[in-house]
Amino acid sequence: MSTLFDLSGDVAVVIGGTGVLGGGLAEGLAAAGASVAVVGRNAERGLARVRAIESAGGCACFVAADASDRGALQAALQEITTKLGAPTVLVNAAGGNDPKVTVTPENPVEGIAVADWVAAFDLNLVGGALLPSQVFGPGMCERKRGSIINIASVSAHLPLSRVIAYSSAKAAVLNLTQFLSREWAPHGVRVNSITPGFFPAEQNRKLLFNEDGSPTARTQSIWSHTPMKRFGEASELVGACVFLASQAAASFVTGVDLRVDGGFLSQTI
Repeated sequence: MSTLFDLSGDVAVVIGGTGVLGGGLAEGLAAAGASVAVVGRNAERGLARVRAIESAGGCACFVAADASDRGALQAALQEITTKLGAPTVLVNAAGGNDPKVTVTPENPVEGIAVADWVAAFDLNLVGGALLPSQVFGPGMCERKRGSIINIASVSAHLPLSRVIAYSSAKAAVLNLTQFLSREWAPHGVRVNSITPGFFPAEQNRKLLFNEDGSPTARTQSIWSHTPMKRFGEASELVGACVFLASQAAASFVTGVDLRVDGGFLSQTI
């Protein structure tokens, strides 16, 4: 492996590593040489990711924590430091959409409860980027080295129909990324984001496929708007993540949003 993308000696923490995309990133970072902490609420999925990493010759551990719970994240930081060492990479991959804040003819914008809006922001902004950065970032600043990678969304750039609260929260993630990149650059900590295009995962599968597996009208619309005419695979996010994590490859890169979207945001109609 080129030393430019060799993460040997790095300790990477993947919040939301029990999910499809987060888990794929955890495996990719481990394949690049990092010791990886898979953090999430689902122990069964987390331990499965750890076994996959270890069977491929990597080093990993699972740590149970709710990304929206500061105390749980602080305990996770202590456990990870004891097991693997001080974190140098943080990937914030927790998040998702909730049907209660999805706009439909039966659930118009004006009918969405404020509490449900707040819950969506707690999941995608607070737990999805802010709290983990607050917990893991200061130690990186003290050690003068770190890379924080937030997972955004194409809907943060151009709001998608229906997912109004999710789009709004992910737009806030982009803004937070730029703010933190400015605050922590003098301390040697880089903060960037990745904007995935459409990657079928648990939270969006019902919107993209019918029960018989056929593509929905929404999927056809997405493909017609994506120059590559397909969905992405979780493995196709790994290169972008390893690049941003690597101090050798991306030492002067901060405040950047790296799009991995098959060209979705490159055109309008």
